[in-house]
This record gives sequence, structure tokens and C-alpha cells, in this order.
Amino acid sequence: MARKAVAQELSRERILEEARELFVTRGYRALTMRSIAKAMGYSHGALYYHFREKAELFNALILEDFGILLQRQRQIIVESAVLGVPLLQKLMMEFIRFGLENPHHYEIMFMIRDEELRQYSRTEQAKCFDLFATVVRQVISGMPDKEDQEYRLPWNLFMSMHGFISHSIHYGQTFELVEQLAEEHVQLLCSNMVSTAARSESSKVSLVNHESA
Repeated sequence: MARKAVAQELSRERILEEARELFVTRGYRALTMRSIAKAMGYSHGALYYHFREKAELFNALILEDFGILLQRQRQIIVESAVLGVPLLQKLMMEFIRFGLENPHHYEIMFMIRDEELRQYSRTEQAKCFDLFATVVRQVISGMPDKEDQEYRLPWNLFMSMHGFISHSIHYGQTFELVEQLAEEHVQLLCSNMVSTAARSESSKVSLVNHESA
């Protein structure tokens, strides 16, 4: 491919968009700034105008992608008229939607296997998870034994969503194709959470009545 003149505007946004696909399809280790520029049809000098090195480019991708997801999550929380389980279901559906509508984003954010590269996403992953966990803990705030569940339950729900998304991405399934399944999956997870809490409360009441007898 003939290289384009630097005079032709190469925006930061375009670099990120095309580099994201290259990182996913070719792998981080296989790429250099030169090979990224070549794939885009530019000289590597055009990339250096925006990014000094490949690591900086990769980190910028992480920050941008998590920024988009966190903005969506926060918007749902702000705009939600109903808290509790309905809000939790909305957040979970939006997370699944984001992952399946942006599979390359999601793979870089949550599916990188290289331990060295994970360091770029750990802080942003924690922000995303903490926001989700805050909503889960609000839902279970009135439940018995919530201290025992407030750490495990958010993680279990999060990993269940991740499994659904990664499986769908692996088989090339779009959100539109699995939307109904996603809704059923989220409803099942939330109903199981509420049912477990109800059983726990019932067991607690039975035990108190037995001890009082």
C-alpha cells in the first residue's frame, strides 16, 4: 500500500480505531509502530506525532475504551428512575451490549492473556467493577448475611456476564442475535440472587423460632 502524505490528516481517533483491530488480530508483540503505520498506509512519523511508542498507544486504547463503558454505566445510574434490581438488570444488559457491539474493545479490555499487558487495564477494570459492585451491594443492603455476600456476589455476577460475552465473541455472535438470551440470562441471575436471599431469610426465621420454642 502506498504511504499517504503526512499532510493528509491522521487523527488520534483514527489511529486508535485501526490500532485496536491490529492489536486484536495480529497481537501486541507482533506489532511495531512501523508495522502499524504501514498497515494504515502512513509513515511511522505520522504516528509518532500522536504517540511516542507502542506502549503509549496501547494504554491510550485502554483508557478510551474503559472511559466509554464507564460513561454508559454512569449515565444509566443517573437516568434510572428505579433503583434496586431493575437498575442492576439495566447495568448488566448494557455491559453485555457493549461487549458484543464492540468485540475488539472488549477483548483488549478484559481478554488479554499477556500478564505484562494486563497492568495497563487493572486500574480501569477496578473502576468498572467497583461501580457495578456498588449497585449490587445497594440491592442486597437489606438482605441477611450481606457482609458475607457483598464481595462474592458482585464477582460471581460479573464473571457470569463475562462468560456470556466471551463465549458469544468466540463464536462471532452479535448482540442482536443473542439479545433475548442475554435478557433471560440476566433475569435468571437476578432472580436467583433474590431467591437465595429469601431462602436465607426464611432459614434465619425458622432457626429463631426453633430456638424460642
